[in-house]
Amino acid sequence: MNFRIRKAVKEDAKQIAVVHVDSWRTTYKGIVADEYLESLTYESKEKMWMSIDPETVFVAENQDGQIAGFAGFGPERTKEYGFDGELYAIYLLKEVQGAGIGRRLVEATANELLRKNYQSMLLWVMDENPSKGFYERFLPERIAEDVYTIDGTDHQETAFGWRDLSKLAAALKRKEGSM
Repeated sequence: MNFRIRKAVKEDAKQIAVVHVDSWRTTYKGIVADEYLESLTYESKEKMWMSIDPETVFVAENQDGQIAGFAGFGPERTKEYGFDGELYAIYLLKEVQGAGIGRRLVEATANELLRKNYQSMLLWVMDENPSKGFYERFLPERIAEDVYTIDGTDHQETAFGWRDLSKLAAALKRKEGSM
């Protein structure tokens, strides 16, 4: 599969919304209540993505211009843990998972944060997320735990962090060469 990683543009909001909703429905099926997953709409997510600065989003698109994944990032939101950057979200359609696209999105994010003079990066992952091991492969430090409530149900989540973003970017680059 040949995918190009690029910065998002406003016109990508509709396709990003589809990836967002569809990936939630496949990733969290059996974890998050079906009623909640079914309540997610392309229209509401498109509206949300239209309001986000596309400079803070990378997309993965195929040769036909179809977006199959995205990553959103920016300043660390809590300011509680001593990290300046944060990977807010990374989602891929189920059919392209395992093809190296997620690693490329994380690498692009790390490099962009470094370019903007960020030194570190934090990421929150729901413990029940079947892709949690993907992040653990890049040897993050376990920073904190919290509870995330979705539709009245509590879900444990873990914050992973990389204090030296340049080391993460170099490790991601090395992994690319070994694939």
